[in-house]
Amino acid sequence: MAVPMPSKRRSLVVQTSMDAYTPPDTSSGSEDDGSVQGDSQGTPTSSQGSISMEHWVSQAMHGSTTSTTSSSSTQSGGSGAAHRLADVLAQTHIENHSAPPDVTTYTSEHTIQVERPQGSTASRTAPKYGNAELMETGDGVPVSSRVSAKIQQLVNTLKRPKRPPLREFFVDDFEELLEVQQPDPNQPKPEGAQMLAVRGEQLGVVTNWPPSLEAALQRWGTISPKAPCLSTMDTNGKPLYILTYGKLWTRSMKVAYNILHKLGTKQEPMVRPGDRVALVFPNNDPAAFMVAFYGCLLAEVVPVPIEVPLTRKDAGSQQIGFLLGSCGVTVALTSDACHKGLPKSPTGEIPQFKGWPKLLWFVTESKHLSKPPRDWFPHIKDANNDTAYIEYKTCKDGSVLGVTVTRIALLTHCQALTQACGYTEAETIVNVLDFKKDVGLWHGILTSVMNMMHVISIPYSLMKVNPLSWIQKVCQYKAKVACVKSRDMHWALVAHRDQRDVNLSSLRMLIVADGANPWSISSCDAFLNVFQSKGLRQEVICPCASSPEALTVAIRRPTDDSNQPPGRGVLSMHGLTYGVIRVDSEEKLSVLTVQDVGLVMPGAIMCSVKPDGVPQLCRTDEIGELCVCAVATGTSYYGLSGMTKNTFEVFPMTSSGAPISEYPFIRTGLLGFVGPGGLVFVVGKMDGLMVVSGRRHNADDIVATALAVEPMKFVYRGRIAVFSVTVLHDDRIVIVAEQRPDSTEEDSFQWMSRVLQAIDSIHQVGVYCLALVPANTLPKTPLGGIHLSETKQLFLEGSLHPCNVLMCPHTCVTNLPKPRQKQPEIGPASVMVGNLVSGKRIAQASGRDLGQIEDNDQARKFLFLSEVLQWRAQTTPDHVLYTLLNCRGTIASSLTCVQLHKRAEKIAVMLAERGRLQDGDHVALVYPPGIDLIAAFYGCLYAGCVPITVRPPHPQNIATTLPTVKMIVEVSRSACLMTTQLICKLLRSREAAAAVDVRTWPLILDTDDLPKKRPAQICKPSNPDTLAYLDFSVSTTGMLAGVKMSHAATSAFCRSIKLQCELYPSREVAICLDPYCGLGFVLWCLCSVYSGHQSILIPPSELETNPALWLLAVSQYKVRDTFCSYSVMELCTKGLGSQTESLKARGLDLSRVRTCVVVAEERPRIALTQSFSKLFKDLGLHPRAVSTSFGCRVNLAICLQGTSGPDPTTVYVDMRALRHDRVRLVERGSPHSLPLMESGKILPGVRIIIANPETKGPLGDSHLGEIWVHSAHNASGYFTIYGDESLQSDHFNSRLSFGDTQTVWARTGYLGFLRRTELTDANGERHDALYVVGALDEAMELRGMRYHPIDIETSVIRAHKSVTECAVFTWTNLLVVVVELDGSEQEALDLVPLVTNVVLEEHYLVVGVVVVVDVGVIPINSRGEKQRMHLRDGFLADQLDPIYVAYNM
Repeated sequence: MAVPMPSKRRSLVVQTSMDAYTPPDTSSGSEDDGSVQGDSQGTPTSSQGSISMEHWVSQAMHGSTTSTTSSSSTQSGGSGAAHRLADVLAQTHIENHSAPPDVTTYTSEHTIQVERPQGSTASRTAPKYGNAELMETGDGVPVSSRVSAKIQQLVNTLKRPKRPPLREFFVDDFEELLEVQQPDPNQPKPEGAQMLAVRGEQLGVVTNWPPSLEAALQRWGTISPKAPCLSTMDTNGKPLYILTYGKLWTRSMKVAYNILHKLGTKQEPMVRPGDRVALVFPNNDPAAFMVAFYGCLLAEVVPVPIEVPLTRKDAGSQQIGFLLGSCGVTVALTSDACHKGLPKSPTGEIPQFKGWPKLLWFVTESKHLSKPPRDWFPHIKDANNDTAYIEYKTCKDGSVLGVTVTRIALLTHCQALTQACGYTEAETIVNVLDFKKDVGLWHGILTSVMNMMHVISIPYSLMKVNPLSWIQKVCQYKAKVACVKSRDMHWALVAHRDQRDVNLSSLRMLIVADGANPWSISSCDAFLNVFQSKGLRQEVICPCASSPEALTVAIRRPTDDSNQPPGRGVLSMHGLTYGVIRVDSEEKLSVLTVQDVGLVMPGAIMCSVKPDGVPQLCRTDEIGELCVCAVATGTSYYGLSGMTKNTFEVFPMTSSGAPISEYPFIRTGLLGFVGPGGLVFVVGKMDGLMVVSGRRHNADDIVATALAVEPMKFVYRGRIAVFSVTVLHDDRIVIVAEQRPDSTEEDSFQWMSRVLQAIDSIHQVGVYCLALVPANTLPKTPLGGIHLSETKQLFLEGSLHPCNVLMCPHTCVTNLPKPRQKQPEIGPASVMVGNLVSGKRIAQASGRDLGQIEDNDQARKFLFLSEVLQWRAQTTPDHVLYTLLNCRGTIASSLTCVQLHKRAEKIAVMLAERGRLQDGDHVALVYPPGIDLIAAFYGCLYAGCVPITVRPPHPQNIATTLPTVKMIVEVSRSACLMTTQLICKLLRSREAAAAVDVRTWPLILDTDDLPKKRPAQICKPSNPDTLAYLDFSVSTTGMLAGVKMSHAATSAFCRSIKLQCELYPSREVAICLDPYCGLGFVLWCLCSVYSGHQSILIPPSELETNPALWLLAVSQYKVRDTFCSYSVMELCTKGLGSQTESLKARGLDLSRVRTCVVVAEERPRIALTQSFSKLFKDLGLHPRAVSTSFGCRVNLAICLQGTSGPDPTTVYVDMRALRHDRVRLVERGSPHSLPLMESGKILPGVRIIIANPETKGPLGDSHLGEIWVHSAHNASGYFTIYGDESLQSDHFNSRLSFGDTQTVWARTGYLGFLRRTELTDANGERHDALYVVGALDEAMELRGMRYHPIDIETSVIRAHKSVTECAVFTWTNLLVVVVELDGSEQEALDLVPLVTNVVLEEHYLVVGVVVVVDVGVIPINSRGEKQRMHLRDGFLADQLDPIYVAYNM
């Protein structure tokens, strides 16, 4: 598997959506809808597998009551306590669970039916996808005047496009399209018998066990106050402090007294028994924590131990705050040192952390506390059902829950651990684990006190410096027990080389806290291997399994019998992905070797149930979620009754549906099975489960595989995170690893490709994304692990900043919809007949008829514009036609009719005398936007020459802009080039010579120096059909195309615009457009001469220095009609966004504007026009004023909003149907909807029809096809040297293949559709709206479907805040996405996964290449359109200088 190396810029080497919409989940069932069925199952039938539970539980509780001591005294805690305990328990179980279990909450069928209207459940017809049925409009149905009102009503309803009923929008019909994964016929299935619940041994109550943990503390504190309870270490491993039982007892009493009596006032104490209190202690201060914890127990308040917040933005700290808030915590206990270390505001107060409630910080050091009075004594009760403490648990999604543990559960758990581990008084135990929660808390703080043990606590900071410290302490203190994690064993192995005097023979038990992690076995084996020679015995290693909900689930018992080897299983990885246990052989790579975690806890019952759906017992060879029924477990998630019900109140069932017990079980969150001999095996956690196309993979297994890949040391300190993200309705695996600081690009890619291969061969699953980040940059948990949900969050929002990324969507994403098979085209005749039969009209529309409009248009009597100008110069010589503004908004120059006429005459003389030009010669006009250009144009007409306007080269960028000028001059066969003196010098400069061959320029005339003579005569063309001018433009596909405009077409064009916009000599129109081609040129140069209105000319380039120039001019001149381009609108939106207030203050007022038209040759950019309207609404701009026009090469203006027609309409179409060339109207806001705005009104004298681009047959209303146009101002053809006649005749002289075959049409090359609206136009007819979808040349054919680049680009721009612009194109069937990054180069690689995700989700396409470039690299033409083909050429020629190029595999 050769991985193409991505390219990235050197500087980078040195060194972030709405989710896919899913229908609401109806399967959870409401709390009470099962009560009807509940009664019938009141007596669970005891089936073969269930045990008589009451007998078992009561037996476990009553225990051995052999002791004869009196049971009255609390201190002695004999069998009376045990009896009382049993009573309490029996009562609590009866109270809570006398009602029969609610089985119905697990069944999903009946609840779904509640959600749906009756009838729809029976047979849900698949929505017809873009069929004619959805698009019926009742037009063309003959309605006679006598039709009854009912039928009229019916007809009216038919006229409205049928909309799919609302429900359908929210049940995503994606499922119909998706490739459904067919189950593998050879997949393993479980075959064993149904498992039986397994019980642990009886919990034997020993005589001297205390009735509660506080009672134990009181006993040891008074009987043996000098006994050591806890020894703490400093970072050098020297003993720091020894807490004795006497000190623990007196200090925790002091804390209890102060909590209850010294906070708040006597009448209003802040903390009352039962309230929750946060415990915030650092990991190196177990003594202070222990004192505070027992202080809370004595005061009967509930401690909630949490991590120390280091900064306001700690990973996960916000969720901890949420937990504290929901627990109603107002007081936080902390130590002096910790309090000093908390972040402070300048006034010295501790700021409120993000998401935290307001807390009172209370320091628990003795010197800060007042002594309790002699007569005060804590009330020590027997263990009961009050909450003892709340342990926090972080879920897969990062949310934090609090698990409540009652006092009875706490005590019973300590008893069970004491029995299972064989703890005896005064044993020494070394604890490396976090003492605030989990195994560290249970053994090192709680059970140790019950048995008066001595705990040696080793802080994490010491382990970092000296990983061997725990082994040294075991030797030094001859400790019997040690509590570690497999990583502590691993680091000790790495560091043990230089140790000689290690002796571990004192250990009788080495508790491995994460024994439930399937790969802890390798650490255990390796550790035993090395330290067996140092006195470590095999049977000492005791892995255990635990969960925050069920506390200790199972633990291996220490034995003295070294002959009995521990249990282990070698399981097939492939079987496990289907949840099936298949024993395999060690030799294979694709196996998982697991060790047992011992037996079920004393006094508990365990079973395993199917991980999803109904909690049904698994078969013996099936993996399930382990569930436990015992007293010693958590009881609820604090304050979350719904989640509690699903986790703490589970009633496992047999296959017949009968519950196996009347007592609830608790889900442990562990996946595993009970093997032979009652040994428990854990193969993974529910939280780490990733279901990829129906197969289950465990994150831990994938981590193990990745870490085993050579070079082993590549991942920095083994810091690696694996999680899944949902893309396109399936989980996708993401691996994020920290790479070593010294690794090279080459190393990274070698390692990454090996990891992909390893995971593919061992797990048979593809990795969607593999990202490498620099060392130490992933968010950490308080004990230094990786904060998984925070990492996932960073990945999804694009702020992970990886230094290498490899995406493999091509190999991973197997559920894309099937590629579309093109059906044989239906013939045009059939389409026509079909439309007639279904009463649908053919999609055609026209503007007003030019012949029938009577207006006093004086210019109509002249055939040629040159004649109109002469007439105006005679009749209204001093009427100002043109005013040019400079960047300060003042008038740079203006032209009256007579001034223009005289300038034109002089230029005509110059052309004849100096240029020696003949009638019909071509002249290139290379002028900046302004008045010289206009004069030169009419000068050419007066001389009988054909002008071509050319954008001058950019003085700062001659190398790229001059060749285009040269090309147009050559292609247009210009005999002469007219320009200003300045540009004249530029064309002959040394820079120009470097770019083009300056010797081949035609004659260059400089019009700054004109002759004083008048011409003998002004040329009058012989025929209106002769050429007036050539219009050259570079299309968006990068083609240079010149079209021929005849005199007749030019005059018709001007007349059409005059009528549409109601232009008269008294009007003023502001124009901010480039005057070189299309409608921009016509408005700038021609319309004023024809209609006589004054044009205020604003060169768009001036807006770069003064963005407000255009709008200020519009306001100052009280203009009613203005024209601009998208680039101008964007400049105003971005440049003036924050200045609307100051502009208002300067008196900017846009309330007089009635039309603001964007001149464009593309689909209207609705987001831009809307944000422009919204932004300037406060300055008086009417939202209805903004509209767009539409033109193309064959007809420079087809639509233009004008003054009188109805407002432009917007429709929403289904983007997926559009890809299949269909139009399906949907409601606003429905999934996959795309808003399309009408492109203005059809101009007078223009006829439009929608035709099938392949068959050339006419199409029906609201069908997508090519827009064809017939008009007097159509261009008369392409101007080419090569005379490519076929293209010419096809584009300009097409006829329909059926229907009206006489009319000659021009093909625009754009896809769109016509739709008859309810509005009426100026002459009272129903108004037909034209919606432009996109250019055929630009559309990309991918997977058999037609995609318009702009749709994909819009999605990509939304994907991350730093993407400013995007362009897409195809390259050898691969989709290439180029994004401009406006941000630090670190963010470049964040974009790769986000871009890939969004295109998959919204367009069902796999991105082949993601190119990240600097802002401004995507070329844009003067109309603001992206030049995607130039970009493609630049990409292929490697000229983009990208920041990063990622090749997706």
